[in-house]
Amino acid sequence: MTAGTVVVTGGGRGLGRAIAERLGRDGHRLVIAERDPETAGRAEAALRESGHDALAFVTDIADVDSVRALAHRLDADGDQVVGLVNNAAIADGVGGATFFELADDEFGRLTDVNVRGTWSVTKYLWPLLSRSRGAVVNIASDVAMYGSPRLVHYVSSKAAVIGMTRSMARDAGPHGVRVNAVAPGLIRVEATEGVPDDRYRTYAAGRALDREQTPQDVAGVVRFLLSEDAAFVTGQTIVVDGGFIFR
Repeated sequence: MTAGTVVVTGGGRGLGRAIAERLGRDGHRLVIAERDPETAGRAEAALRESGHDALAFVTDIADVDSVRALAHRLDADGDQVVGLVNNAAIADGVGGATFFELADDEFGRLTDVNVRGTWSVTKYLWPLLSRSRGAVVNIASDVAMYGSPRLVHYVSSKAAVIGMTRSMARDAGPHGVRVNAVAPGLIRVEATEGVPDDRYRTYAAGRALDREQTPQDVAGVVRFLLSEDAAFVTGQTIVVDGGFIFR
């Protein structure tokens, strides 16, 4: 993938920030789509301080008008969008209610962001992506294969992202656009601060590799999927969890 603009949703902190930093080292212009204005501003300043060409744009991916505004801004600025990383998601509720105890509104709250938001951003950036014959990487999760207990809404949303990736790849392929997914394991970042310790112990005991996972483990795989090295890879989900899940 030639250097151009790459949009990273939820790129203001944690995994998204690590992905943005990795892509920035390849010379890409980084657009950080982040819901929280303070997080967005801090990320933009830090990335620029590190020598990256970065712009933060306050975006709520669950709000279609907000997503449209992002797409309009990029189009008006003449950005050549060569990549999109759909990283933004809600990841709370881990180790909480069973599926038969879960409050009715909790399921919709996660799917509005994790599923519909991912689709919405890809849809409204499509004219720019198709123009550049770019690539999309959706961030899923290995919980979709593992079937983590007491987490049915999040597991379902990430399983939907994997299925959506396959369907998007078939729609996008005739236009020269590739769509893939990465399914990380459990990573200690801001978004997972509420994860109970027993979940970390489960992953530590089950991994084939004897260390904790880092955001950089995922960032390198995202970079590969956006690059020309993956020019004939589409519709795939790569699990990056140190061998917790084999598939």
